[in-house]
Amino acid sequence: MIEPGKPVKDICIKKGDTIDSIFDQMSKSGGFESKNLVDGLNILTAMIEDKDCLKFMSFVGAIVSTGLRGVITDMVKNKMCDIVITTCGALDHDIARHYSDYLEGSFTMDDSELLEEEIHRLGNVLVPLKSYGPLIEEKMQSFLQKAYNEGKKEMSTYDVTKMIGENLGEDSFLYWANKNKIPVIVPGIMDGAVGSQIWMFSQSHNDFRLNVTSDGDLLSGLIFKAKKSGALMIGGGISKHHTLWWNQYRDGLDYAVYITTAQEFDGSLSGALVREAISWGKVTKNAKQTTIHAEATTILPFLYSALLTKLK
Repeated sequence: MIEPGKPVKDICIKKGDTIDSIFDQMSKSGGFESKNLVDGLNILTAMIEDKDCLKFMSFVGAIVSTGLRGVITDMVKNKMCDIVITTCGALDHDIARHYSDYLEGSFTMDDSELLEEEIHRLGNVLVPLKSYGPLIEEKMQSFLQKAYNEGKKEMSTYDVTKMIGENLGEDSFLYWANKNKIPVIVPGIMDGAVGSQIWMFSQSHNDFRLNVTSDGDLLSGLIFKAKKSGALMIGGGISKHHTLWWNQYRDGLDYAVYITTAQEFDGSLSGALVREAISWGKVTKNAKQTTIHAEATTILPFLYSALLTKLK
């Protein structure tokens, strides 16, 4: 028998209301994504406060090109996760933005004209050519040569991200991951500027190797020991899938929050709701889980702010 819930309450916001009080009202509003957002806040709070939980954070690289990089960096700095899984683009943008500036643009700019002016467009973010390819080539070749001279002739993606973090500053999420000993794993590292520079370095250093299987050793060592596990997954693709994939080896995530704009109808991994992963054993049957249908740069700052007020 279906049992309806409590009556839907109107949201009434007054001057001076805190974000915590607004989220509380949203929890009673009945619909639609506001309820999922509050569920996500409560799940993340429980996950972060659970000392027995191994905490994953996965995200797509594109958000690091935006100001949301600051929120990601703060979450890593404040140790809200134990492992980061991301894409090569996140490394590219973290390096580029540490040493240079990206610029505001718009979705409607003339891309042919931008090409002539040597400016890349990433949505409504402008990436000057001089801030990207040539800069990342210079920095990565320098970082790799230094590591090679120190005797590092084989590296996992975790070793690569640690190396980059050692060379960046406090504005960087890789810097704080290295400082807090939070592994950053990049399963698709060859798909980006950093990966291309690793390949180029190997052409002139024949005894240098990238060993991605070492990342599996690190992940398995953590997963198999974990009493519980949970994940905040920001965007889909390989970073989301790698997080889910490894957690099937311990019967699935116990906490899962997924933020996405993708739709379910095309059968894509990015569009798949968290609950679909239950059928694969990647999320437990009784997991605290929700999917928030929203664009991450509009939602995560408020979610993070509310987290700061709730966490003890």
